[in-house]
Amino acid sequence: MDRQSMSSEQRLQGLAAGDFSVLDTLVRMHEGTFEASGLDGATYQLVRIAALAVLDGSPMSWLANLSMAGDLGVSAEQILGTLTAIAPMVGTVRIVSAAGKIARALDLDDELDEEQREV
Repeated sequence: MDRQSMSSEQRLQGLAAGDFSVLDTLVRMHEGTFEASGLDGATYQLVRIAALAVLDGSPMSWLANLSMAGDLGVSAEQILGTLTAIAPMVGTVRIVSAAGKIARALDLDDELDEEQREV
């Protein structure tokens, strides 16, 4: 089903399930930001992870960014180190929330993997 024939409800359901292709604009917003940052891949992802913690990002946002971070070889220790580094600035509440969202993102990843295996 192409984007134009999908209802808004179907597109929102796809987005909630992690299908960012339904929102081309969202994908395009990220184009070129890595190159423009001048950062190496791991640092770029760690900065994005810090921003997610500050903004109290959704589990789906965490899933997308943790996946990209993992693809770039960012370790769990580096992620924890990043959260530890920003904790005095953002507070315990944001860090605990981030940890909970990370756990939900990992559960969601497992669920999506299981659904794909069933198809």
